[in-house]
Amino acid sequence: MGELSIIIPTLNAAPHLRDSLPPLAAFEAIDLVHEVIFADGGSGDNTSEIAEATGAIHVSAKKGRGTQLAAGAAMAKGKWLLFLHADTQLAPNWHEAVRDFVELPENRGRAGYFRFQLDDDGLRAFLLARIVAWRARVLGLPYGDQALLISSDHYRQIGGFPEIPLMEDVAMVRRIGRRNLSPLKPVAVTSAERYRRDGYVLRPIRNLFCLALFFLGTPPRVIARIYG
Repeated sequence: MGELSIIIPTLNAAPHLRDSLPPLAAFEAIDLVHEVIFADGGSGDNTSEIAEATGAIHVSAKKGRGTQLAAGAAMAKGKWLLFLHADTQLAPNWHEAVRDFVELPENRGRAGYFRFQLDDDGLRAFLLARIVAWRARVLGLPYGDQALLISSDHYRQIGGFPEIPLMEDVAMVRRIGRRNLSPLKPVAVTSAERYRRDGYVLRPIRNLFCLALFFLGTPPRVIARIYG
């Protein structure tokens, strides 16, 4: 039996999940995986039907990514947890890197994250990926769209995801600590839809502004309204 629980927060995520069906279906063929959990925040689409069709567990939670992630982790039975966004697909060799990571005893007190990439071949997407790589490596701030791999024991020891509507990923990696974060070689490819809609310049600026507000102690519910 596998020892990895994959936790995916969902909210009207059916279009993205349909795109992710091939790798999701392949999860069952990997002996590393114990279960896939959809932590749903009240979807009005057919997310639950997709969960049933893929054999995933569907857990209802209060809307808010931090709350949903915490609810999914509370249900997880695996010794290791992999938190993955619904609009993110892992590279085909993701499980090899995960297996290598979990087999090292010293990583039980660490966490791993994947390399950021957008499903856009343009120059702006490439430059953004380079900036994200620098932010994760130097500042120790990988975001949730890079996925997060952590042992369930260590996750609970540091208090898990805070039940907040936004910045739950930043709060989590700060609990883990920069020195205890390890980059994994495979990419996590995220939908560029939000960047195409909001702009490759304006969206990162807004994200940086929200991050600054968080570090200044602004309540996450206020930041969530600014973030939209």
